[in-house]
Amino acid sequence: MDEHLADILASVHPLEPIELQLPDAQGCVLVEDVTVPVALPPFDNSSMDGYAVRTADVSGATAEFPAVLTVIGDVAAGSGALPEVGPGEAARIMTGAPLPPGAEAVVPVEWTDGGSGGGAATMMSPAAAAGRDGASGEVRVFRSAEARAHVRPRGSDVQAGDLALKAGTVLGPPQIGLLAAIGRGRVRVRPRPRVVVLSTGSELVQPDEQLNEGQIYDSNSFALTAAAREAGAIAYRVGAVTDDAETLRATIEDQLIRADMVVTTGGVSVGAYDVVKEALSSVGDEDEPGSGIDFRTLAMQPGKPQGFGSIGPEHTPLLALPGNPVSSYVSFELFVRPAIRALMGRTDLHRPTVRARIEAERPLSSPAGRRQFLRATYDERTGTAAPVGGPGSHLVAALAQADALIVVPENTVSVEPGTEVDVILIG
Repeated sequence: MDEHLADILASVHPLEPIELQLPDAQGCVLVEDVTVPVALPPFDNSSMDGYAVRTADVSGATAEFPAVLTVIGDVAAGSGALPEVGPGEAARIMTGAPLPPGAEAVVPVEWTDGGSGGGAATMMSPAAAAGRDGASGEVRVFRSAEARAHVRPRGSDVQAGDLALKAGTVLGPPQIGLLAAIGRGRVRVRPRPRVVVLSTGSELVQPDEQLNEGQIYDSNSFALTAAAREAGAIAYRVGAVTDDAETLRATIEDQLIRADMVVTTGGVSVGAYDVVKEALSSVGDEDEPGSGIDFRTLAMQPGKPQGFGSIGPEHTPLLALPGNPVSSYVSFELFVRPAIRALMGRTDLHRPTVRARIEAERPLSSPAGRRQFLRATYDERTGTAAPVGGPGSHLVAALAQADALIVVPENTVSVEPGTEVDVILIG
């Protein structure tokens, strides 16, 4: 299994960088250092709704002996021309608005009468009503303020020339917000890979369709498409392909135009109708080293039959997974997810692994010579993992309850309750 994964990762290389607009860059990996072109915030601004004042004018102000100041105008966020605050004057100011010249601090509106001539205000009167409600043009201030009180200094977030984000950063919502705040509308990133997922099997029927005798619903393509999106890819699901080698080969070739990776499920074992093996065993280019699909039997359970290689003129990576639902999903987590993240240029390729104690009523058995992955629920509080369902690779209901995989090494055939093991967190 380790050799198979190593071969996959050695063959998968990060996608070439492109420039994307911010909404399209979410989830992508930045390939350049981004420096701050202008300070943030770009000017001194108020952190409160209140009044911009000179500190000398409100020194010693109390509720009994308030400072009475002449209101010279409003300063709103986005204001252009600013009034100058002189001795004995104040300007109404809104949160985020630039501090006007002459002002040294901001007193919150709750420290004033709001221009009403009464007691402490609870809010600022609307701009349309300010002229009527504050006819005297005065405001009473009931508390003193130190210099720079309630003022956000220019550059207090980041200074011009600072490193905003370094190459290798994964762009999530906060990073997208920072880029927008410093005026960057486009960035160079490695794009999210396009992954095409298709199931094979003449017995497969799409959900909402009528099941006939011997048929089952196609769950793999839905589960793995969702898993590919959760891993960071742009995923396309193709409806199940019947057990016909020519049809499958043609379907895959048609999909290559929109694929950075192809994932198939089913048809990789040793049966007479294992169509993926039949269709893809001879697609390699003899003149191109490493091309074609190599089918292998791995020392693991579930997921013993696997295939990997490249296909088409662009040598698009293709991973062929087994068809049983649990086998395909476990195989995705162990092989496909790391490959997707390698295409993205990420360094955190694998799910986190923790040590946990087995919580079970009886020993867990495991086949000799195979690394087994048992579905489980993990309790972070107690540090325990409890198996859910049996080892069968068709038990989808148990998989839906699991948020972890218990790892039983190849040379272990029985695990006693209370034993500490590696657990892969998939939830």
